[in-house]
Amino acid sequence: MSEKTSFHFTGICGTAMGAVAAAMKQRGFTVTGSDANVYPPMSDFLRNQGITIAEGYREENIPADTDVVIIGNAISRGNPEAEAALDRKLLYHSLPEVMKEFFLRGKRNFVVSGTHGKTTTSSMLAWLLRHAGRDPGFMIGGLPKNLGCGAIFTESEFNVLEGDEYDTAFFDKRSKFLHYLPECVVVNNIEFDHADIYNSIDEIKLTFRRLLNIVPRCGMAFINGDDANCLDVATAAPCPVTTVGLGENCSLRITDIHYDTDRSTFSLGGVSYSVRMTGDFNIRNAAMAAAAASFAGLSAEEIREGLENFDGVARRQELRGEVNGIKVIDDFAHHPTAIRLAVQSLRQRHPDSRLWILFEPRSNTTRRAVFQTELAEALALADFAVVAAMVDLHKIPENDRLDPARLSADIARLGGKGFYLPDVETIVAQVKSEAKPGDVIAVLSNGGFGGIHTKLLQALAG
Repeated sequence: MSEKTSFHFTGICGTAMGAVAAAMKQRGFTVTGSDANVYPPMSDFLRNQGITIAEGYREENIPADTDVVIIGNAISRGNPEAEAALDRKLLYHSLPEVMKEFFLRGKRNFVVSGTHGKTTTSSMLAWLLRHAGRDPGFMIGGLPKNLGCGAIFTESEFNVLEGDEYDTAFFDKRSKFLHYLPECVVVNNIEFDHADIYNSIDEIKLTFRRLLNIVPRCGMAFINGDDANCLDVATAAPCPVTTVGLGENCSLRITDIHYDTDRSTFSLGGVSYSVRMTGDFNIRNAAMAAAAASFAGLSAEEIREGLENFDGVARRQELRGEVNGIKVIDDFAHHPTAIRLAVQSLRQRHPDSRLWILFEPRSNTTRRAVFQTELAEALALADFAVVAAMVDLHKIPENDRLDPARLSADIARLGGKGFYLPDVETIVAQVKSEAKPGDVIAVLSNGGFGGIHTKLLQALAG
């Protein structure tokens, strides 16, 4: 691939796709691209790099002299450019393949994986390395507030990569993280997720075993020692393994945990750290980041200073506004475990408040019946739980769909107060009629949820 000079990105406006396209352009390659959704800030960023972007997918978007077509993960058969690449017998690759060849080979790649906490942990680790002057490259599926963007590639020896077990492309069903040439792997936890591509927890555990199988003997895997699935996956791993956790059997133990309303302190391996976040899961995230940073060569003092100055990640319990004593918080949680942990953290931070959870079932898994019971149990932990209507229902087989009306009834049966409301306007009206000063309203979605945050703040101010 190295002798190729002209690259076309189909689906260029994704965070990772855009970052790689810009990095390729900076290295002197000819880069073009297209996307169905061309809008700021990514569109402005790419055009400022001198990259031509076509809006919409058409065969003629691929220049005649293109050497390689990079086909994004969201592109499927039937896409005009994917079909053109096949018809014209062009060389085509997935994004992870291009990253591997141009940005990862020969580097010290730190891959953060697991069902939950990948974005926060990888953001912390990338920030620790940057704060300590190591100038890492990184690719993170969120917006770390300290870093200013989700992905960039540098000349540093270090790369930090959020390692997703989701598949790579329509023509490559291996997990993305299997392309990342890891020297160090973090496995935060392993649960069932991605019901659109995995049939069982055993299939998910198999792909994590494959990840550990490519960590070199000089590398390291940091494993959640309190998670039975992680321990199972690490059994007989050919690489060095360090278990991290609260349990006595963990080789690197988290101890001396203390929570305040806006920060947490803990010790790891006898060294004390503090982070301006709450919740057991954020202590685990910070411990994993600290362990990996130590493996990268950072001193305890460098790690301590970096964690103290970590500002968090956009859409991870981010306060969007406060009106008449009512706080509106944005959070990305969309798996039952993540929802439960979010509620726990919000209770710690706002112990005297009534807690509202507004949940949009939007992921390929939460729109399915597989988590019908677990979602009810998690949402019932709030004082009020509102379940929104599901998007793109036609993509889920009818007999496999989550039943939101039953979900709200189950929340009530479990002692919560549940509502199933059909649209954003109805939800806003319901909240406005019942919310009181001191309440905390957390909006949980992995999408935009129809701009509900702004609409809530406007309604509550009226």
